[in-house]
Amino acid sequence: MASLMENLIDILNGECQEYENLLKLSEAKTPVIVSGNLSELARITDEEQLIVGKINKLEISRQGVFADIANVINKDVKTLKLGDLVDMLSSRPDEQSRLAKVHDRLKASVSSVKRVNDQNRELIKNALEMVDFNLNVLHSMKAAPESANYNRTAYSAGMQVGIDAVGFDAKQ
Repeated sequence: MASLMENLIDILNGECQEYENLLKLSEAKTPVIVSGNLSELARITDEEQLIVGKINKLEISRQGVFADIANVINKDVKTLKLGDLVDMLSSRPDEQSRLAKVHDRLKASVSSVKRVNDQNRELIKNALEMVDFNLNVLHSMKAAPESANYNRTAYSAGMQVGIDAVGFDAKQ
């Protein structure tokens, strides 16, 4: 059981470290979103994907070790929580303390990542709303009213009011 606990603590420490790395990237992403630097945003997102892959591997390992611990202590792995395991280790204060510290650190890291990601999601949502607004303005300019000018054959030769004939040039 002691080696299982050591494995669990090591895996949880690894997960904490990766979540802290993810938090740094998420915090670095905020000013990039505000400035609209898409190439830097893509680079940060790629780095985040690598970290998430590492977290997923650690999580699979954690689930395996946790299932082994549940077997040893004869508990259902589906109902056993990390907090419960910390409480059960009262006879081993050293392991209990280490597990409690890593548990608290992991909770704090995940909470911080969630907070920053929610903030970034809101910034992206606002940026998309601004892009949508700008597209609607450009579209409405194309639908401006025409003047009431007619040519000799009584066909409308009216020009759209306030619109250049050129319109929007995507190449510029």
